Amino acid sequence: MKFSEKIQSIAIEAEAALAPQFKHVEDVAFENTQKVMDAFREHRVSDTMFQSTSGYGYDDRGREVLEEVWADVMGAECAIVRHTIISGTHALSIGLFGILRPGDVMYSVAGKPYDTLEEVIGISGTPGNGSLRDFGIGYEQTDLTSDGKFNFTEIGDKLRALGEKAKMVFVQRSKGYLNRKTLSVPEIGELIKFVKGISPDTYVVVDNCYGEFVETVEPCAVGADLVIGSLIKNPGGGIAETGGYLAGTRRAVELASYRMTSVGIGAEAGATMGQNKLMYKGLFYAPHTTAQALKTAHLAAYIFEKLGYEVEPKWNEERHDIIQSVIMGSEAGLCAFCRGIQEGSPVDAFVTPEPWAMPGYGDRVIMAAGAFTQGSSIELSADGPLRPPYTAFFQGGLTYESGRIGILSAAQRVDEL
Repeated sequence: MKFSEKIQSIAIEAEAALAPQFKHVEDVAFENTQKVMDAFREHRVSDTMFQSTSGYGYDDRGREVLEEVWADVMGAECAIVRHTIISGTHALSIGLFGILRPGDVMYSVAGKPYDTLEEVIGISGTPGNGSLRDFGIGYEQTDLTSDGKFNFTEIGDKLRALGEKAKMVFVQRSKGYLNRKTLSVPEIGELIKFVKGISPDTYVVVDNCYGEFVETVEPCAVGADLVIGSLIKNPGGGIAETGGYLAGTRRAVELASYRMTSVGIGAEAGATMGQNKLMYKGLFYAPHTTAQALKTAHLAAYIFEKLGYEVEPKWNEERHDIIQSVIMGSEAGLCAFCRGIQEGSPVDAFVTPEPWAMPGYGDRVIMAAGAFTQGSSIELSADGPLRPPYTAFFQGGLTYESGRIGILSAAQRVDEL
């Protein structure tokens, strides 16, 4: 691929300016790798744990130890890690339906959750499809303040008004398709302390997608009852080819496990079908791979800000997830960005992304994903809904070098408009 002298010059300038940010990312990756390796040693991970089971999967020691390791790494009491969980939305559905009962209220305190949860909750979609609303479960929402902080005054008032109905406070750590800042683990910890001070029995559930291993602690370590994510994002390290996880308190994970399989079975069964090794290996790689994606995101922020676009976070800001948003301002700009990412990908680089009515989304969405694993967003990818202000949400990059190529390709495409 050939890039203009202008784009190459900005990239060289960016890397010189970004040296302190890259150093911080590498330091976090080292600390998180040390934490993962300590857990592997503590639980005596061995080659025998990579063996396959079939049928019911009883006594699958590899599965059991993987979940013990995962709990330690996440700072949780317990965890479920399964290749049979097909996506982050699936994992979240398991958690929501596992905890909530008719008459309860799910209270989202960081604005509207990600688009694919709308039909799960019952905000949109066809009545009778089996949403939370169909089961008599209510939904309340409080948006973040204009500066991207929790609105503690409104949250406190609503919790007191809801009383025992406030079974769950839901926090989406990442921005999703909203133009807002991502929440840090310390901010989530402050919220949890506040919620528990008013309503101690309320479960605090965190959608942790895109945030794993960006900081040195996860939301479980600051009191979250249940933390949920996908293995084809950060924690699978680009190695796990499918799967999801739920980690948290023993009771919260137990309730979720009954939804995942059935009451009485929970997490005690589940054949691993040869997937254990990929999930162990993915966890091992995860801190390093996440660092590669973060460095790529820093580079993207610098280059596109230099080209005159509004970006979030800024190139020199500390990050709390791997997502970089770039406000393109037009449908043409958003499509050009995504097409440039696709051209700069290792797989299907010859394909031209087009907007389409993707299942689970309220608007047409354009997605660029030249990935080895379908839908993997720890790999180089970009997407966005076709609605103003036409924001491109970029994430991933298995290696910084390949991520750099993808960003330069997107910048070239956009600059040619």
